[in-house]
Amino acid sequence: MLAVPIVMSVFISGCIYNPEIDPANFVSTIDNPYYPLIPGTTFFYNGSAENHTETNKLIVTHEHKIILGVNTTVIWDRVWDENNSLIEETYDWYAQDKNGDVWYFGEDSKEYENGVVVSIKGSWEAGKHGAKPGIIMKADPKIGESWWQEYALGVAMDTIKMLSLNESVTVPYGVCNNCIKTADWTPLQPRILENKYYYPGVGIVLSVMVKGGVERMELVNVTTEKI
Repeated sequence: MLAVPIVMSVFISGCIYNPEIDPANFVSTIDNPYYPLIPGTTFFYNGSAENHTETNKLIVTHEHKIILGVNTTVIWDRVWDENNSLIEETYDWYAQDKNGDVWYFGEDSKEYENGVVVSIKGSWEAGKHGAKPGIIMKADPKIGESWWQEYALGVAMDTIKMLSLNESVTVPYGVCNNCIKTADWTPLQPRILENKYYYPGVGIVLSVMVKGGVERMELVNVTTEKI
């Protein structure tokens, strides 16, 4: 049986957001240079948020989840506070199409206090309750371009805009040249603006909140599972 493309339309600010999801248009490997997600890879981040520090560990698992007929890769993302207490745990679902664009199909997110789940706010899955998949990173982004990274009305509505393609930043991981710089914003929190820096061959190396608060997260190390 041939796979039938799924067309998902939503009217946003006078424009139709209409992603066509055809499972046959997706590949098994996520190797976009600005957002590579190779199973067995672990990313380690350190950061600060307001008056406390955080550590973040992101594992690209060997697990998969079928969403809208697409075989997505499962990412296990956890955040701890300065007391080494788990404060957030998320399973994210990504897949790459034949053009090299990396799509975001949703997340199962939990917030913790004293080891107890206190919120699942922000959780969504494409195809359920009107949620639409978005593109987390294009294969060939252009300065000035912007698009939805996720769309679940009232839950998750992140957007991204390309600001620069040749930034240089220094983080604990090292000196990172030729980075993409983006502006990240959501209408759910309109006073908050974040800049992210994507290093070719690695992915996100730095996230900085530039409006609406004080927050910074830096890449410390990347490890690859030995086979």
